[in-house]
Amino acid sequence: MATVAIGKADFQSTVEAGGIVLVDFWAGWCGPCRAFAPVFEAAAAKHEDIVFAKVDTEAEQELAGGLGIMSIPTLMAFRDGVLLYAQPGALPSASLEELIGKVRALDMDSVRSQLAERTAAASS
Repeated sequence: MATVAIGKADFQSTVEAGGIVLVDFWAGWCGPCRAFAPVFEAAAAKHEDIVFAKVDTEAEQELAGGLGIMSIPTLMAFRDGVLLYAQPGALPSASLEELIGKVRALDMDSVRSQLAERTAAASS
């Protein structure tokens, strides 16, 4: 599957649609972003069951700012609407594959349970 460009209008619906969604925050002037792009594209072609989305931070400054993107490229990984990973820096192919494997292997019922416990503890 090819990567898809998303913005403020469809970011939330994309990450909440279910399954795994990887989001690359980038800009055309960013050298590390340009270096990471082929790695991201190759992973998208290999993992057709995952949504590989790209957010152009120049065009989507409000979205990037609202999500606290301070450095690019930044990669976010969501599964079933839950943010599991958010780190700046261009990943090499092997590291991206490792991240995808870890996200796939997660027990999401356990993750949701842990989130609920943290939320309950924070509100008491």
